[in-house]
Amino acid sequence: MRQLAPCAEYELVSYRGKYAVAIGAGKQRRRYSLGTNDKGLARVRAEEVWQKLNAPASERVEDLWKSYLADRRKDRKDVTRQENAWKHLQPVFAHCLGTDVSKDDCRAYAKMRQRFGAAPGTVRTELEYLRACLNLRYGRGHNRVWLPTGSPPRDRYLTRDEFDTLLSNVETAHVRLFIILALTTGARMSAILELRWDQVDFKHQTINFNSPEHEQTNKRRPVVPLNQRALAALEEAARGALTGFVIEWSGERVKSIKKAIRMAAKRSAVPCSPHVFRHTAGVWMAQADVPMQKISQFLGHTSTRVTERTYARYSPSFMKDAAAALEF
Repeated sequence: MRQLAPCAEYELVSYRGKYAVAIGAGKQRRRYSLGTNDKGLARVRAEEVWQKLNAPASERVEDLWKSYLADRRKDRKDVTRQENAWKHLQPVFAHCLGTDVSKDDCRAYAKMRQRFGAAPGTVRTELEYLRACLNLRYGRGHNRVWLPTGSPPRDRYLTRDEFDTLLSNVETAHVRLFIILALTTGARMSAILELRWDQVDFKHQTINFNSPEHEQTNKRRPVVPLNQRALAALEEAARGALTGFVIEWSGERVKSIKKAIRMAAKRSAVPCSPHVFRHTAGVWMAQADVPMQKISQFLGHTSTRVTERTYARYSPSFMKDAAAALEF
């Protein structure tokens, strides 16, 4: 069989009275007869054909990485972050055999990346992708990828005056809408940029950030209520919407907002990033004595332990009764 690009996807098609598997798109599209008109058997054979065509050319990490991305694309998962991570992983690991990657290799990689300014959390994420790649080939527990400790929790959050100052320096409608949603919903940047209008329930005044197309991960995407500030901003934006995406610019979906936020921060002299809005939302709720369980659900944390570790210190009454018990 002819080797195809690993990103090729496949589908069952009818061909001369039997099923065939069509792989790829455009000029790269190829069709292979499966020799049966039984749909169940055809599905099994189609998967075997696809796996054979997309098997790694060798055990080198660069070939295993291609198969790893192909496997993600097959499930329609976004690979942008993996592709960006590979730019840094490639010079070090590309020509290594997957079975030869050692903990010392990973430690040396982490030291090198941090020497050039990469945050510990960024390095950890890159090595997590490498581990996932090797897990796909060899199974969990059969590789020796070492992971550094992640970045410490972020402490930077905005005061209300800082937020007002920042927003007053934003004139572009889609950036302003993003900032308002980021603070009033506490949602992650990716969830807001992927948000579609059919996920906004104006009648019940809620947003369901977990769209049907989104793969459920440990980073939960909850259903959150809209306050009046967010509702008014969304109603105004909906009247002029040109696409199905809530955050749009010039009739197209916005895929990155980081530069716009960075420029707004510079103009207003209020240091911030997209994640600072989410952290600010958690801090403001804690300062208002919202119970940790509710903050956890609002932010989509996997457990209240995560919420307490990050936000309990901002809550005026969180351990007030504990201190009261020690009065004498």
